[in-house]
Amino acid sequence: MAQYMFLLFDSEEWYDNVTAEDWQQAMKLHGAFAEAVEKAGARILGGEALERSSTASTVKNREGAEPLVTDGPFIETKEGLGGFYVIEARDLDQALELAKLCPSGNVEVRPVMDTSAGSAPA
Repeated sequence: MAQYMFLLFDSEEWYDNVTAEDWQQAMKLHGAFAEAVEKAGARILGGEALERSSTASTVKNREGAEPLVTDGPFIETKEGLGGFYVIEARDLDQALELAKLCPSGNVEVRPVMDTSAGSAPA
């Protein structure tokens, strides 16, 4: 089975007015997603919600210079990276079908690179 990273992008404005009931409903939707993944014969290997993008720091490594650390991601976007899942699925087709069930506005699905062979990917 292959591994896929699901990167969850949503509007961060939701956090401005979220109620306890809204939060509980969102958690129920993610719980239902986890059940659907298991029912499909796949597995969630990990995942977390992330703090707002305004709390981020960026480290830019520069050849011949000290790394530069700045506040924030400084990317102009309407959605922010709000969380992730690492999913083990049969193949990309199954991963994409599962991503359609994920309760997030936008889900980027990206294969996890297998680095166990110790050589560069083909």
